[in-house]
Amino acid sequence: MRVLIKLGGTLLDGDATRQRIAAQLAAAQRSNAHTVIVHGGGKQMTRFLAERNVESTFVEGLRVTTEEVLDAVLKVFAGSVNHQLVASLVAEGIPAVGITGIDACLAEAEQLRPELGFVGKPIRSNPALLDTLIGGGFLPVVACVAGDRKGQIYNVNADQMAVSCASGFKADRLLFLTDVDGVKDSGGQVIPTLSLRQGRLLIADGIATGGMQAKLNAAGEALLGGVGEVVIAPGAAPDIVARLLRGESVGTRFIRN
Repeated sequence: MRVLIKLGGTLLDGDATRQRIAAQLAAAQRSNAHTVIVHGGGKQMTRFLAERNVESTFVEGLRVTTEEVLDAVLKVFAGSVNHQLVASLVAEGIPAVGITGIDACLAEAEQLRPELGFVGKPIRSNPALLDTLIGGGFLPVVACVAGDRKGQIYNVNADQMAVSCASGFKADRLLFLTDVDGVKDSGGQVIPTLSLRQGRLLIADGIATGGMQAKLNAAGEALLGGVGEVVIAPGAAPDIVARLLRGESVGTRFIRN
């Protein structure tokens, strides 16, 4: 079974929480070698920029990326966040390899909108590098940075990066591990199962907004892109990775119809 696990940056913001999730990912990789990790790091990025007196500006949840911010993207996403996670996995006995979407054109991107600067949208994914690493017994850990064939680097939303890689990788499951319990209805209750149509209605009715709206859109893209199953679940829940891989009902599971 091919599984792609997307980690929110909050799960990696601290030695204890990072090591805890690394232990779960290590167990998952031992039981299923066809596993890929994609991670964000927005909280770490905002802190890094603030320490350098660079204000973070967002448009519809996306960070406006100037040349200065793009340099920070490489230092934080592809640098410290990626390699701290890789180091934690290595400490668990897993041969993890830190890469980005730039490597071997894993995630090819184009500029999303001029007013966002160097923010990219993945337009295609080449899974050859993932297949090669997995075939060699390695665990790929992908930072949400992409590029084009002219050498331009882009900051890419981590959810979109996960969808692009999962679709190219032909993942059977895409697991979004987040800092929320799942998708909630108007009464604040987690919805166990959600169809594409129901997801669109939550957005249209203003119930799902901001980051959750982005995740609903990403989940829909993944299903339409051929991913078998998408789940949004609380990453801090005990033993969450193993529970999801066993098929336990945690968070919100998406279905096409």
